[in-house]
Amino acid sequence: MSNIGIIIEERAADIGNFMVGRLLPFRQKRMVGPFTFIDHMGPAALNEYENLDVGPHPHIGLSTLTYLFEGAIMHRDSLGTEMEIKPGAVNWMTSGKGVTHSERTPEYLRHTDKVLHGLQIWVALPKELEECEPSFEHTNAEDLPHWEDENGVSYTLIAGEAFGKKSPVSVYSKLYFIEIKSKNKAKISIGNDLYGESGLYILDGTITDSGTTFESKHLLVAKDAKLCEFEIGENSKIYIFGGEPLPEERYILWNFVSSSKERLEQAKQDWINNRFPEVPNETGNIPLPEFYLNK
Repeated sequence: MSNIGIIIEERAADIGNFMVGRLLPFRQKRMVGPFTFIDHMGPAALNEYENLDVGPHPHIGLSTLTYLFEGAIMHRDSLGTEMEIKPGAVNWMTSGKGVTHSERTPEYLRHTDKVLHGLQIWVALPKELEECEPSFEHTNAEDLPHWEDENGVSYTLIAGEAFGKKSPVSVYSKLYFIEIKSKNKAKISIGNDLYGESGLYILDGTITDSGTTFESKHLLVAKDAKLCEFEIGENSKIYIFGGEPLPEERYILWNFVSSSKERLEQAKQDWINNRFPEVPNETGNIPLPEFYLNK
């Protein structure tokens, strides 16, 4: 019997000058564990006059996780951080009570052909930490736990705890974000190492569950993380994420996440009235979309 409860197909979304594939939130499943938002960026081939330019914009109540497969992004934030992220590394920014940041193609790539491909993820903060001080940390690819099983399947624990291992990324609740890659077909049985709610995103290749094969650009949400067992196809790469769900409902308004609708309204007014901190060495801000003005 299949353990798949919900099948979510990647949906196109416009984030300004860049199209992405949205996975979460979904009308039937707003969160998986503490994960509230996942966008698949690219793969996008950009020529010498095309660049990623997401200008300064605000967040509250969440941590952002950026993980690239190809390309590079320069992150700047109101804490004074300037950090380039490259494939396999992790940028983890915790907004807490409020932070502003931008994401752009690095200067040395702006006049060349390039490719951008990766995941942008939001993780909701526990209620008692929603108003914490903002912070940022960068973790190099070689500092993440990597291992192989007896079938030659490779694993990377990008964030959280699982398999008796712990990522150095400073998360704030019980969660996991795992990369699994295989050149050959192999049976995967990892339910005993997972907990809470669990989602599986197929980036490349296939997985087969109870005789049904699922291809790339699909997110599968498990009925029970403890029953996570499937066959991974040849030359496949998948991501498993989830963890303990937060006890309170989370609301989203634009780039803001909170357990309080009133706090979302305050954040909206703070952005409209320029009360968020500014990003050094940046100009201009992304205005609140008109759609949210009367929300």
